[in-house]
Formats: sequence, C-alpha cells, structure tokens
Amino acid sequence: MSTPGQDVPRPLLPLADDRPPERADAARNRALLLETARRLVERDGVCGVTMDRLASEAGVGKGTVFRRFSSREGLMGELLDFSESGWQAAVLSGPPPLGPGAPPRERLLAFGRSRIETTLLHADLIAASGYPGGRSVAAIGFIASHVRHLLGEIGVEGDLPLLTTALIAPLEVPVLVQQVRREGHSVARVQDAWADLVRRVLDAPPAAAGPRPAP
Repeated sequence: MSTPGQDVPRPLLPLADDRPPERADAARNRALLLETARRLVERDGVCGVTMDRLASEAGVGKGTVFRRFSSREGLMGELLDFSESGWQAAVLSGPPPLGPGAPPRERLLAFGRSRIETTLLHADLIAASGYPGGRSVAAIGFIASHVRHLLGEIGVEGDLPLLTTALIAPLEVPVLVQQVRREGHSVARVQDAWADLVRRVLDAPPAAAGPRPAP
C-alpha cells in the first residue's frame, strides 16, 4: 500500500511486449541503434530516418537493423517507447514537482504541462510508430494509473476512472496537434487551459447521487 506523497511502484516501458531478457550483446546493439535513431530524429526529423541511414550511422549491417526492429514502423515504435521510458523515470523518481516530493495537486499540474510538451515534441514519431490511437497500451496505462493515483491522494471524490479519462483525453496527440498546429494556439495557452480544467475538477463539489434519467 502506498503512503501519501509516494507513487505506487510501477515498471517502466516497454510493458506491452513483455520481452524476455536480452543477451548482453543484443542489449548493447539495441541501445546503440535506439540512441543513434534518436540523434537522427533530432537532427533530420522523423521523415529523415530510414533503416539504411540508421545502419550506416550506427556502423552495423542493414540486416542487423531489420532483425532488431523488423520494419521502420517497428523502429519508430521502439524509439517512442525508449523516449517514454525516460519521461516515466522523471515522473516516478525525478525532481519535483513532476517527480515525488511536491504536493499531489502541484504534481498533477506539472504532469499535464510536461505531458503536453512531450506529446507535441514526439507528435511525428507517434504518427510513424503504428500504435492504434498513437500510444502503446503500456504508455496509456501508465498515464491513467498516475493521474488516478494523484486524484486519490488529493482526495477527489466521484468516479475516479472516468474523471481520469476526462483529464487525460486532452493530452493525446490528435487533440494537441489540432489545437497547436492547425488552430494555431500557443503551447502555453493549451497548458493553461488544461490547468484550468484540472482546478475545476479538483475544486468542484461532489455530484449528488440521484436516479438516472430513463433512456
């Protein structure tokens, strides 16, 4: 059982694949390829990363890259998980207010601001990863678990699973791309609006229970 101010321990990504342990040399090759792919994305963008370029930059054969990732889509999916794992580590054990040590209300607001920035930073990578809905099951589960945990620590009453869904839905890539890239809203405005939504949820009185309307 967790105590106030502490997160329930959860493993980092990747969880969806539940991979068996890798040999040491295979793990080193995977880390080399992912780090090289990350640098290529930062330098040339997602569209500039191909399996051939990755093999050349990493100094390995093209067959090694395909054995590791099977396809470019698989590479992008693993690279996204690689980036997600680093972000999750900051949430679970990084400095406050995103990490432990700050009051849960401050952590929740910091979580949203960080998530918006991270999602927009990785928007093209998410689109290329091939995950239905843009995220792996593991990533979505981590986000939902963390937000629900913080809502419980804050003492929010009500249907926490559905309140959690309502709060994390605006943080997903289709919504953020629409707001920032197509409608032209600034990232700061989107972050402030999400923080306003959170405050309204946290400060609202519990809804009175009553009969549901007939269908």
